[in-house]
Amino acid sequence: MSDERNQHERPSRLTYHDAQVRAASRREKFYNLVMKAIGELPPAFQERLENVDVIVADWPTPVQLARNNVKSRYSLLGLYEGIPHTRRGQGYGMVLPDKITIFRKPIETRCHSWEEVEKEVGKVVRHEIAHHFGIEEHRLQTLENDKEP
Repeated sequence: MSDERNQHERPSRLTYHDAQVRAASRREKFYNLVMKAIGELPPAFQERLENVDVIVADWPTPVQLARNNVKSRYSLLGLYEGIPHTRRGQGYGMVLPDKITIFRKPIETRCHSWEEVEKEVGKVVRHEIAHHFGIEEHRLQTLENDKEP
């Protein structure tokens, strides 16, 4: 009789704790992809990453969306906030670090596999680091469009 009951019972649900552990593991795995993408930059770029913090956030804030004239939180994959190298003068110093934020949920939402996530993270990290070095959005779009097959 117990065998019959076990066949018809619903599988147990994921507990809140288990869900939290899985989410934390996924966030850590995503963060590691971001760090891997930075580690894969050519040494000349890595050496010049000065006064910049790279962080991972689940979603852009309403303020980040508004400042960048973005209507959907799904559209913003990464964001550079700071003073690019090309605009730093002699008086640049004793300032808070620039910030590059990579948004996890929009990237994961648009990708269908973990391999796609890894590829997209690399692309977004390189894009935002290019802003750190002073490459403007329109120029980046041209470069990225020329590179795609």
